[in-house]
Amino acid sequence: MSGKTISSAILVLVLGNLMATVCDVLVKLADASDAVFQFTFYRVLFMCLVITPFVIRKQVARPLAGLGLHFIRGNLWVLTSVLLVISLSQLPLATANAVFYTAPIFIILLAAIFYSEKISKTVVFAAVSGFLGVLVILKPSYIGWGMLSALGFAFVLAVNSLLVRKLPSDQGAMHGLMIAQLCALPLSGALAIWEGGHLSWEQLVLAFCASICSVMYSLGCLVGYRYVASSQVSSAEYSGLLFAIIAGWVMFAESIDASLILGAALIILPLIYISRRDMAAEKAKKRAIAAAQIV
Repeated sequence: MSGKTISSAILVLVLGNLMATVCDVLVKLADASDAVFQFTFYRVLFMCLVITPFVIRKQVARPLAGLGLHFIRGNLWVLTSVLLVISLSQLPLATANAVFYTAPIFIILLAAIFYSEKISKTVVFAAVSGFLGVLVILKPSYIGWGMLSALGFAFVLAVNSLLVRKLPSDQGAMHGLMIAQLCALPLSGALAIWEGGHLSWEQLVLAFCASICSVMYSLGCLVGYRYVASSQVSSAEYSGLLFAIIAGWVMFAESIDASLILGAALIILPLIYISRRDMAAEKAKKRAIAAAQIV
């Protein structure tokens, strides 16, 4: 799976999203809401250990370039990890993942504010539809810290994703991930000491396995988006919601009701439409360039 063709890139992204779902399942199984900072610290530590073999042999001209930005992204990752644990401990897996998919909507809106990107009517419709989807998914039993944490996770994830644009272009994705995780160690360690919680050996094993899945998802994104235009394959990201619905049903006996399906559709379908529209525009642009070259 080289990722050099559209079909192989889509397959890599689908497998990457499967790993992301497995990570969520492991975090939910750990049930570490009573020691959330401990769990977060060990995830950061384990990710550093898992990533090291991928970066130790590669020479980087400016290994510490953009250190301040890496520091911000690393500590934002600590926040997303904490919010992930809280949301998955209080919400059904599929419900939490459906809310997580509001992140692309936040990315679009924040990009318009901070990067002056134009917002079309379609984008506005996608944003409104997405938030309506969240309202449909909301139930009296779900309103609380779990739902707020899921929305907070999506928002902070969107901010972190937008900051990627500012990273030095000569640094590889895995190198950047390694530096960010190293920068996250002091804060996550300090919070773990302050919390004074305790994790069982089973929870530590789940944290380690979740870290491996997180790295595999990152590698999947790296390969999937490296050679092929993102607009041509980004729809594959939404396979993660399908995996989450199936995993929630199989692993946690979660029911799949109409409000979840309708809410997820309101969030996902407009984003798929935007992706397909961008893909069609990209193809039209390539055809126009090819025709101009022939002339």
